[in-house]
Amino acid sequence: MESENQTGMTIFHFHPFTNLPEMRPLIFGAFLILYLLSLLGNSTIIFIVYSMRSLHTPMYFFLANLAVLEIAYSCTIAPLTLANVASVRKVSISLVGCGTQLFFFTLLGGSDCVLLAIMAYDRYVAICHPLNYTVVMNWRVCVRLVAGTLIMSCFFGFQLSMLIQTLPFCGNNGNSEINNFFCDFPAVMELACGDTHIHQTALFITSVIVLTVPFLLICISYAFIVTAILRIRSVAGRQRAFSTCSSHLMVVLLQYGCGSLIYLRPSSSYSPEEGRVVSVVYTFITPVLNPLIYSIRNKELKDALRCTLRRRVISQRK
Repeated sequence: MESENQTGMTIFHFHPFTNLPEMRPLIFGAFLILYLLSLLGNSTIIFIVYSMRSLHTPMYFFLANLAVLEIAYSCTIAPLTLANVASVRKVSISLVGCGTQLFFFTLLGGSDCVLLAIMAYDRYVAICHPLNYTVVMNWRVCVRLVAGTLIMSCFFGFQLSMLIQTLPFCGNNGNSEINNFFCDFPAVMELACGDTHIHQTALFITSVIVLTVPFLLICISYAFIVTAILRIRSVAGRQRAFSTCSSHLMVVLLQYGCGSLIYLRPSSSYSPEEGRVVSVVYTFITPVLNPLIYSIRNKELKDALRCTLRRRVISQRK
């Protein structure tokens, strides 16, 4: 591989989505639309939560932070991917640049997963302990939970970013192409020509902490939530409680399902083709679906959106 060029830098190229020139504009257009929809949808949620005082609650505070993470997450992956699809020549990236992208990908993706667990705990307290909700989930606790999530994910991102710099890459053996559209750790590790046992172990431990532990906490939270909801005598009360949780569960299944397929499987069974397909789902499609799921399933958010649009229409008429 082009492990060393004239400047002594390790250079990679990304695998093209297609070798058919006529397909490139279609793929580019589809990815660009998904990217813009992600920015628009998540920005709308942030704006609504910020502008409506009725939504200044811990639940929507976490939702707005999730939207911020989704925007940053999309901006980490999409621009370079779009450049790779649009370019006739293969887009290259240095090992340092690859590590930088991996750092932000891990930071934002890991924070996303942990924040979903925090949101599940928030729903648990709201439904199972409503009288103590304002005491348990006060603003100081909410801010500390988000800050702790970012710090923890930053640590894992830095760790993986440093580990990728120590992968044993060989000389020019023709394997300089990353079989993905971004610097995902399993895809880059496929290019190594030496022992990667330490790297595989570090990736597995990070994946367990970021994916498995939060998912178990979510399952435990929802076990208590479902038990509490079934005790509600009012049908309308049960429906309202389920509606506030169903959107969160749909996002959880998307996020953790895709992540588990890539990072919680043995490296020997890693499939680059399957990895690219699943990566498209959680890097382009999921950031678009998250705001749609929350806005469609959440009555308060829909009412706030209608109110905001109505105000804008009235202000423009004046």
